[in-house]
This record gives sequence, C-alpha cells and structure tokens, in this order.
Amino acid sequence: MNTARQERLPQLDIFRALAILGVLHVHSSSFAAGEQALHSPYYYWLNWINIFFKFGTPSFIFLSSFVLFYNYYGRPVTRSLIINFYRRRLKYILLPYLLASMGYYALTLYVNGRLTQNLGGNLYSFIRALFSGSAYAHLYFVFISIQFYLLFPVLLKLLQSSRFLIKWAVPLGLALQWGFIFWNKYELHIVEKGSLAISYLAYYMMGAYIAIHFEKVKTWLMKPWRGLTARQKGWTALLVSGWLIAAFIHVQLWYVARHFGVWTDSLWYELLWNVHTMLSALVLLYATFLIYRKAPRGIVAFLTRLGELSFAIYLIHPLLLAVYRRFRYQIPLESLTYVLFIYGGLVVALGGSWLIVQFAFRRVPGSWIIFGSVPRSLESSPQEKSGYIPEERAKGFVQQEK
Repeated sequence: MNTARQERLPQLDIFRALAILGVLHVHSSSFAAGEQALHSPYYYWLNWINIFFKFGTPSFIFLSSFVLFYNYYGRPVTRSLIINFYRRRLKYILLPYLLASMGYYALTLYVNGRLTQNLGGNLYSFIRALFSGSAYAHLYFVFISIQFYLLFPVLLKLLQSSRFLIKWAVPLGLALQWGFIFWNKYELHIVEKGSLAISYLAYYMMGAYIAIHFEKVKTWLMKPWRGLTARQKGWTALLVSGWLIAAFIHVQLWYVARHFGVWTDSLWYELLWNVHTMLSALVLLYATFLIYRKAPRGIVAFLTRLGELSFAIYLIHPLLLAVYRRFRYQIPLESLTYVLFIYGGLVVALGGSWLIVQFAFRRVPGSWIIFGSVPRSLESSPQEKSGYIPEERAKGFVQQEK
C-alpha cells in the first residue's frame, strides 16, 4: 500500500471559500425568506438567495470526506494512525465545538433572561444540546462532522478491503440515506434529523469515491476546456445544465410553498435538495480548479484566505448576524432598502468575522482553542513552510474540514 504523502491541492481552499459564501447567503437571508418578508415584492429574490445557496453545508461534508480519503486511503489503518487522527480532531474540532456550544448557549440564556434561573435544568438542557448539535442553530454541522470522524476509520478499512464497496459507494450511500428518510417520515418522526450524519451519507460517500479515483478525475479538473475530450465536454455540459435545472426547480418549489402556502409532499423537498446540492458539490469542484487556473491572482488570493479562515468564520458569524439584525428599526419589509439590509448582514458577517479571526490567529496566543487549526499562511512553523499541508486542515471544513 502506498504510504507517500499526497500532493497538496491548494485549489481546495477556494472550494471552502465558495462553500462558506453559500452558508453566509443562507444564514443572512433565513429570517427574510422564512417569515419576515413573505409579502415583499422582492420576495422571489430573497427566497432565491436562501434556497439556491443551500449547497454550503453539503459541500463542506463532501469536501471533508474527500480530504480524509485523499490523505488516508493509501495508508494502512494502524493504531498509531487512529490515535493521531483522533488527537488532531479532539484538539482542532471537538474543543472549539465545546467552547462554541457553551458560549452560544449561555448567550441565548442571557438574552432570554434565564441564565441564573434553574441552574440544574439549564445544565441538563445544555448537555442534551451538546450531544445533538443544537446549542445554536449552525453548530449541527460540526456535530455531523464529529459523527463522521467516529465512523471514518471503519469506512476507510472497509473501502480499502473491497473494490465492490468502492464501486458501489455512492449508490450505497444514497440507499442508506434515503432509507433513513423514508423510515423517519413514516415511523421515527425525528424533527432534528438534519443533525444526524446519515442524512448526508451520500455526500460523504461521493467525496470518498472521488478521492479514491482522483488520479482519473484530475485530468478533467486540470485541463482547459479545449483540452477536454468530446466525451468530457459532453458530461461537463450535462452536469452544469442538470445542476441549473435542479436548482431552479428547487427554488420554485419553495417559493410556491412559502409565498402562496401551496405545500406538497415533503419527499419532493428532500429529493430536490438532494439532487441540487449533490450536483452543486461537483460543480463547485470543477469551478474551484477553473478559478485557480484562470482567475486573476488577486481573486485567487482573496478566496484562498477566505477558505483558510472558513471554519473560524463559520463558528463566529452567527454572533455578528444576531447583533446586526438588532439595528433594522423601521426599515419597511416591502422596500428595496430591506433587501440591501439583508445583504448588509452578509457583508458584516463575512467582513467582521474575517477581521476578528485573522487578528486572533496573528495576535492572540492559543486562539486555536476557540477557532481551530491556525491557517498555514498565518503561522511560520517549519512544517507549514515545507509545503505539505496536514490533512486536518482540510479543515476549513475538514479541518477542517470546515
């Protein structure tokens, strides 16, 4: 089995940047699209932002799996590998998750005037929230990642030992994911099923499959359009057109439901979300390599730094959004100013979070305890200068892995 270090892929930081931009669009527009502006003349656009960009979290899960299998698939599963794997995640993922959960939960209690009331009950509720990823709305993603980290050594060993499982990885992931969807709909009725890793298993298996076959996939990603074969061009065009069609139908379905109150079977929302976001992950992967190859260096540098900071930005941005939303005052919901206010939240969440975490990484010792692994470009250790990026930085969302 090949144990050599894999080639570093700097393009993946751009993938993380595009994914975190998706997350920020969804979160900044959530209240407007979900309840506040249902009767605004600009509602179609607000709903479009909220639904179209839902690829963020699934794309991060796909990337997390890709990075893990890209780095580990060619290495034997030994005791030292597993110990090192979990030590890194305890340090750079679990610890920031614990502290973020404590901070957000305490803040929520304080805002609601319950911080010093029923301390025993608050502690019990916090523990339940911690083990369900619900201490604050966005922390479910980190909780999902932790579940996948627990499963990873087992899945790695299974895929290393069976070509059959590799070949059928994505169909098996889809079958298990959709089996759970049907089971939950008709029997379990778990409300917060989005906090369970099995709800994203197809994305995880797709990331593993592409990582294992990356030497073949790389020829598609690295070549300019004119260098692709006719077959590759055809499949690329089909991918992009299928993605756009799925995204449009997904947006329309939610618009009709929210704006006109015409709802359909929940399985249709699940299906369109699944198709839209799985295709989005593949389109983002292609776009990432295209941007890295073709975009001006300034844009590449901007997106690369954003990707490096994506995990920390993910952790802190809801706090800035919550503060920003307190300043809406008397802006009419039906006005264009309100739409600009919504986009202002995105700018504040992105820019403010960026400034805070970059300052912390550069100036505050031990900032990794709160924000996770320090980006290699902001530290000067010999390992980081060597050109090899530790797999945990796949981070960003693999740690991130956002």
